[in-house]
Amino acid sequence: MRLKGAPKVIIMNKLLYLFIATIFFSCTTKEKETYPIGQIKTDMGEILFWMYDETPNHKASFIKLANANYWDSLTFNRVINNFVIQGGCPDTPAGFTDTTYLLKPEFRDSIRHVYGAVGIGRDNNPDKLSATCQFYIVQNKNGLPRLDGDYMIFGKVFKGIEVVDAIASVKTDSLDAPLTPIKLDVNVINLTADELKALGFDLK
Repeated sequence: MRLKGAPKVIIMNKLLYLFIATIFFSCTTKEKETYPIGQIKTDMGEILFWMYDETPNHKASFIKLANANYWDSLTFNRVINNFVIQGGCPDTPAGFTDTTYLLKPEFRDSIRHVYGAVGIGRDNNPDKLSATCQFYIVQNKNGLPRLDGDYMIFGKVFKGIEVVDAIASVKTDSLDAPLTPIKLDVNVINLTADELKALGFDLK
């Protein structure tokens, strides 16, 4: 004997199973999703920073140069306590005129020169083009609002800010270069949301 309504029950059960499976798959996929994180390793410690999706061209440029090991033969060449620590190509025409490294600004009102902000250097060119071969980290605990809208910020330190402070405190020469070179080992590492949370950075 065939019970009336049985097919509907079977269909509903299948739909419920499909719904649960979709949610499970979605959650599993999200858990495995990774995010590119800027990593700067020095003899004084490691610095990790988030890169903003709101500045896609500067983010992509940093990732490209890091993956090409561009900075790994360079140093933090300009260090000013209570201001910034700066690394990469030195302040020379070669670093500021090579079109390979120049980018149009991607200023965002919501992205500011706060303590730990990671930015890109430039010279006084009228178009405010970034010289992506050079980066800096804001070390002033009150931030540097006077630089907002003039210099590009594309990330923010979430681990290792004490390393930034330590680097800013080293002895320097008359050109603000550390007396003992601080070599760079710059990479991009991919971390999951759980790994980021364990390091103190919550995506929410």
